[in-house]
Amino acid sequence: MKRLLPVILVFCVMLTSCNAYYRSKYPREYSETVAEYASEYGVPEEIIYAVIKCESDFNPDAVSSAGACGLMQIMPKTYEWLTRLMGTEYDPDTIFDPDSNIRSGVYMLSYLYRLFGCWETVYAAYNAGQGTVGGWLADTRYSADGVTLSDIPYPETERYVARVADAREHYSELYYNDEDE
Repeated sequence: MKRLLPVILVFCVMLTSCNAYYRSKYPREYSETVAEYASEYGVPEEIIYAVIKCESDFNPDAVSSAGACGLMQIMPKTYEWLTRLMGTEYDPDTIFDPDSNIRSGVYMLSYLYRLFGCWETVYAAYNAGQGTVGGWLADTRYSADGVTLSDIPYPETERYVARVADAREHYSELYYNDEDE
């Protein structure tokens, strides 16, 4: 047992270091805002963090080549539409405000989940648009059941869905594992 103790100690130190490294790669910035809107709109926090990680890597000033803005990379027209759906005042200058951007993005995730009922399908719709994904679900080449996508014809969207699912898994393991609570 005396010989095993140093090995166990080294293993614990390595595990702690590894965990700290991965937590730095998968941060939970804006945690109060994320928790508030996760609760309000019924979206798991790990999904919100995964989307922010994949969309902007937590850069509130990010702008994509397509013109999507902020932490959750929302298109200006979509932002305007979302503010009307949420019953909030539309101000185009607030699209980069972390609270407004996260609120709108989480509302969008919630809206898409109510529409599609499957998180992987929601990720695809967040990236490619709900109309595009609705068309894929109606096409037996891409969906056998009309709910889940068996094939995604846009390579960018296919990669995006995989990246968000992977990030969600990392967030789940690092922060939301029941064994740690």
